[in-house]
Amino acid sequence: MKYFKILLLFIAMVSFSCKDDFDTISTKNIYKLPKHLNEVSGLTFANNSIWTLQDSGNKNEIYKLSNEGKLLKTITILGVKNKDWEAICSDEDGNIYIGNFGNNNNDRKDLEIYKISKDDLENDSASPSKIISFHYEDQKKFPPKRKHHYFDCESFFVSDGNFYLITKNRSSNFNGTFSIYKLNTTEENQVALKIGEGNFCNKFNSCSITDASISPDGSKIALLSNKRVWIYNTSDTDNFVKTEAKEFKFDSYTQREGISFKDNSSFY
Repeated sequence: MKYFKILLLFIAMVSFSCKDDFDTISTKNIYKLPKHLNEVSGLTFANNSIWTLQDSGNKNEIYKLSNEGKLLKTITILGVKNKDWEAICSDEDGNIYIGNFGNNNNDRKDLEIYKISKDDLENDSASPSKIISFHYEDQKKFPPKRKHHYFDCESFFVSDGNFYLITKNRSSNFNGTFSIYKLNTTEENQVALKIGEGNFCNKFNSCSITDASISPDGSKIALLSNKRVWIYNTSDTDNFVKTEAKEFKFDSYTQREGISFKDNSSFY
């Protein structure tokens, strides 16, 4: 793998070389966000800016940040509530998508994705141009037994007209397994189809997946946890989890919930 630069926003900036052996990532503080952005969850780099949101119980807003992390703009999203917004991503045209699919108790029947059109991102408020409702094809009970709490999600990305959702395992016998589900970006009511499973390690606090991102050229996919980043070097999006991922470990443990490629060789 070639040299890879990492920029950790929300407080840290990092760079390292992707060698064949295991690498530890050293962090350096670069900017502290405003106090009212204290529960950010997810980020995406779109239209040459960083975008983020806050999760459950916070305002129905998205936030535009400079490349240094300074708050540039707040946009109120009209007609929807922040029940549990857990992720944000963007497509190649610069449209933004909000993942209202946090599901800690595995009992939700109102999972949704909101599309915010690029043309609306200069306004102070915007209504979703599309609302996509979905459910997981293999969830039959709401909630299932604790040992089957596999249906929380904090991570997704969009590629070639499809969403890829990576679940956060909350089962009582956590073993590190996560699932990948696929949706298209057009239909308003869908069944999320399970297309694969993965497993990196078996400690919840350092192994559960908290965000994901795909590089602009589609050749790399990154999965984030509080302690690690895993990078798949593949353009086979439907089968990426079947390939080997390179693991990078942070030199500190903290709550990390947002990652986004800036270009094909660096990410925030």
